[in-house]
Amino acid sequence: MLKNKIVLHYEGGKLYKGVTCNFSPNKDTFHLVLMTDPPDSKPLELTITGLKGLFYVKDYFGKPDYHEKKEFNPSIPVVGRKIKILFKDGELMVGTTVGYQKDRPGFFVVPADPDSNNERCFVLSSATLEITLI
Repeated sequence: MLKNKIVLHYEGGKLYKGVTCNFSPNKDTFHLVLMTDPPDSKPLELTITGLKGLFYVKDYFGKPDYHEKKEFNPSIPVVGRKIKILFKDGELMVGTTVGYQKDRPGFFVVPADPDSNNERCFVLSSATLEITLI
């Protein structure tokens, strides 16, 4: 079973880091084994209520001094539609999506910066101030 390394950001600042193998955009709950717990630990059951985003990461700690680029490299082909997301907490994300629809509760985004620590992100529309297709 594929386990995804994720960092969860909830509105209000609550943060979880761990692995999940059953997140689905169509379900309200999913399970997470915290990165600090042994792999065979009982997972937490979490809800998408209040979730800002579910970030699929390369590394749990990233590169604290790295500033993610908010523009596309013209030499790299783009798959999907370019999108800019402004979250309620002020964070700006720029990337591509193939699943954004205004009436859906969330959608996946791949960052424009290939050096981002985020491989992709599931964004909850309720955590955003503005979503712009670019």
